[in-house]
Amino acid sequence: METRVAEVGPDLFQLTTYLSDMDFSFNQYLLTGDEPLLFHTGPRGLFPLVSEAVARVMPVEDLRWISFGHVEADECGSMNQWLAASPQATVAQSMTGCMVSLNDLADRPPRPLQDGEVLDLGGHRLRWIDTPHVPHGWEAGIFYDETTRTLLCGDLFTRTGAYPATSTDDVLGPAAAGEDLFRASSLAPSSGPTVRALADLGVDTLALMHGPAFGGDCGAALLALADDYDRRVAATG
Repeated sequence: METRVAEVGPDLFQLTTYLSDMDFSFNQYLLTGDEPLLFHTGPRGLFPLVSEAVARVMPVEDLRWISFGHVEADECGSMNQWLAASPQATVAQSMTGCMVSLNDLADRPPRPLQDGEVLDLGGHRLRWIDTPHVPHGWEAGIFYDETTRTLLCGDLFTRTGAYPATSTDDVLGPAAAGEDLFRASSLAPSSGPTVRALADLGVDTLALMHGPAFGGDCGAALLALADDYDRRVAATG
């Protein structure tokens, strides 16, 4: 087992670990700059692999920010290992996430982010967007990199299996099959509108946590995902 490193945008690195026994892959995204940020930490057991992968790009101790979409093992399980390895690093997450979980779970005080707040890394401008319960978790949110027009979209479009670092192929079909399998999304009448609002951002790349970095028509893909959510909600009525 190894962690693949691929530059999927300017100073934007995708770190991918495929677990064959699960037939499932985990991505983290490293954004370098004056204040480098890691989005998703991976679970605790993957820390040796993922930290070694980061070290191929930059010194781990120079990491300044650690962030993730919601509180879940694959998103933040190794958070405190990263904080120990990176003395200057701070966890940044939603106001809700910090209030209900991270003020207690993180070994150093986290930085709460308001909806719409911009974190300037010196090379990337990341806008935090609250997306409560999309795809799941009260504290859920995503980052939009205004510099590269990349949406760090966490568990949206989750798929199974191994995949290339980047793709322009169908992104909704595998995600719909993944949703049929896992039933992981917290679907509600607000789910579709939340995703449609993301389509208005003008996204060029969807940086998936469980899938390739998608460089096709991102706006159309987000609208299609919103329609799929609406269909699933209507089917439960």
